[in-house]
Amino acid sequence: MTATAHTTAIASHRTVAVVGTGTMGQGIAQVALVAGHPVLLHDTAPGRAEAAAATITGRLDRLVVKGRMTAAERDAARDRLHPAADLAELAGAALVIEAILEELPVKQELFAALEHLVADDCLLATNTSSLSVTAIAGALKHPGRFVGLHFFNPAPLLPLVEVVSAFATEESSAVRAWATAKAWGKTPVRCTDTPGFIVNRIARPFYAEAFAVYEERGADPATIDAVLRESGGFRMGPFELTDLIGQDVNEAVTRSVWESFYQDPKFRPSLAQRRLVESGLHGRKSGRGWYPYSEDAARPEPHTAPATEPPSTITVEGDLGPAGELVAMFREAGITVREDDEDSGCRIVLPSGGQLVLADGQTSAEFRDVVYFDLALDYRAATRVALSASEVTGWETLRQSIGLFQAVGKKVSVIGDVPGMIVARTVAMLVDLAADAVAKGVASAEDIDTAMRLGVNYPLGPVEWGHRLGRAWAHELLDELHARVPGGRYAPSLALYRQSYVPQEKGETAS
Repeated sequence: MTATAHTTAIASHRTVAVVGTGTMGQGIAQVALVAGHPVLLHDTAPGRAEAAAATITGRLDRLVVKGRMTAAERDAARDRLHPAADLAELAGAALVIEAILEELPVKQELFAALEHLVADDCLLATNTSSLSVTAIAGALKHPGRFVGLHFFNPAPLLPLVEVVSAFATEESSAVRAWATAKAWGKTPVRCTDTPGFIVNRIARPFYAEAFAVYEERGADPATIDAVLRESGGFRMGPFELTDLIGQDVNEAVTRSVWESFYQDPKFRPSLAQRRLVESGLHGRKSGRGWYPYSEDAARPEPHTAPATEPPSTITVEGDLGPAGELVAMFREAGITVREDDEDSGCRIVLPSGGQLVLADGQTSAEFRDVVYFDLALDYRAATRVALSASEVTGWETLRQSIGLFQAVGKKVSVIGDVPGMIVARTVAMLVDLAADAVAKGVASAEDIDTAMRLGVNYPLGPVEWGHRLGRAWAHELLDELHARVPGGRYAPSLALYRQSYVPQEKGETAS
């Protein structure tokens, strides 16, 4: 998006109308109001628009108290805010944003009525998070001016806005919507009308892989959450985050995306989460979800291995790749590190004779004496590292592995023999879905990374993360995982294969 696109933003003196005065509608109205627009609020329920206007005014009062708005600015904004009892009052709006029930026929009926009321240059937008923008626009005679403007809750605080182009959306309409969101102080990203748009499409593995590890009895929720936070760098773990969102809400989004992709196994919902929803355990709002939330409830603690003596000497064979920083860290901890650069492997050999290997999609049970360790966003900054072992793993090898990571200041969680472990398989899936979305023209790599950082607070965008890990890392891990868990969920996308492909030597021809 070029800087000149900003000039196409809807002028601040023109009216913005918001239909639907729930939490999202109020938040969007407040954003437009603070940006200087006259704002009309409409709701079919009597008195709802007036009540919403009063709530928004109260929020403006709090902004004045906090010093984020002057009293004069508050008064001017209050004078620009008007409830609209009748839909016909929206006729002069330059932009109408809908934030009503997530029911396709209701939205289609609303926009069909609006189309006959507003001027030809009025931009029509839906804030839907789960329905097809193309399907909503299907009821219109002139769908070219229709876009998705998906704000995140709370709209006044969260910067991200997904600007969604439906099948028939004209480029000028999408650019105008993008520029308007930008003028409102938001960070807009462009995407096509795909199930889940950017964030809800690409974020599915963050929840799904954690639930899969739990269902495989690899680790408990508290341990999985701790590993993803303290090793993966995520702000919250998936179990605590879905408890905050609401299990019913999160499961419904997952199911919607899965069904919209014709039950693609990559988006398959979790049976364990479904049982939680069926039990009425929806998270914080119901008092219990994955965790209990009563006043006297004790929060479960993650599994942490007891203190263990580290080995005095280790041998590093080959290149540890994303875990290469560990070599210096072990030396700094006083451990003698011998390096065998001529070896083609990538492993740490312990005094027991066993090996410590970065998660690669294989399992410990396949080898005589191997402990796997999980991926970390930053091994120096990480406070916890997960290890994986099987029944055939030697106790001394596991003990030395625990001690080795404890020696560099890490808490250690030992999980079951789960291929790909926790952070590694989650990141690999995120990288894969992002690469697939870029290749299919859903959004640019830059917009995907921006959306995932701002929309769900990921420590890195998945495209950038993939680049840091190396072009073949995610493909190789998923390929191994797919061999052990067939069915398509972990089959690397064609886009990921192409990224990992090593060009043939000059002069070679395909046979």
